[in-house]
Amino acid sequence: MSAGPLLEARGLGFAYGERVVLSDIAVSLHREELLGILGPNGAGKSTLFRCILGLERGYTGVALLEGEDLRQKSPPVIARTIAYVPQRHHPSFNYSVMDMVLMGTAAQGPIWAGPQVQQRRHACSALERLGIAGLRDRDFIRLSGGEQQLVLIARALAQQARILVLDEPTANLDYGNQIRVLREIKALSRQGYGIMLSTHNPDQALLFTHRIAALHQGRIVAQGPPAQVLTAELIHTLYQVEVELCRDKTFGLHVTPKGV
Repeated sequence: MSAGPLLEARGLGFAYGERVVLSDIAVSLHREELLGILGPNGAGKSTLFRCILGLERGYTGVALLEGEDLRQKSPPVIARTIAYVPQRHHPSFNYSVMDMVLMGTAAQGPIWAGPQVQQRRHACSALERLGIAGLRDRDFIRLSGGEQQLVLIARALAQQARILVLDEPTANLDYGNQIRVLREIKALSRQGYGIMLSTHNPDQALLFTHRIAALHQGRIVAQGPPAQVLTAELIHTLYQVEVELCRDKTFGLHVTPKGV
């Protein structure tokens, strides 16, 4: 991993009116790192992402993009550096997979210009990297949930950004598609991307992430390698359930609910 963070928040806070959503957030993301933001619904994960994506500018503290204040960056510059994969996406029109991925290249050319040869190459390369080039002419809305999520990740790759921010990328996917998507995401971190993703699932954090930041009621309450910081007490704090952390030869460290 590189010495300096690709993305960093220092003392970041945010409120909707009088309702405080984030308080004194300090978190960083490095090259070749997969950072999991772990927490329950309403903890502030999506709001944190909106701040570090430049979609919310009314935060306190500072967000740094490669060491520079994100507030000083224009949206096109941010788009060339950070690619965002939303939790779900419902396009207004029935685009082909290729057209969906080409949308990720919009920041690479003049406004209103159509995709050029280089943008098409980036889109094709992203589809091939994720093993879904065979879907390029399919209708996006007719794909399975796992296929759609891989297409959205391919769109982010076509953006040619070094940082990927993924908001619950396995939400609403079956178990098989969850594993397929997370394997591809972890492979991308090994290829040099800095990746920040949110999840509700402690087992996903244990299996796939390099570090976690546990978010509870708008504050980071634990941060570090998941095998070190994920404890039964932390999981109870986050989710109000009693669990045990078990280790075996087949699955390694994993979470087991008590009383099941």
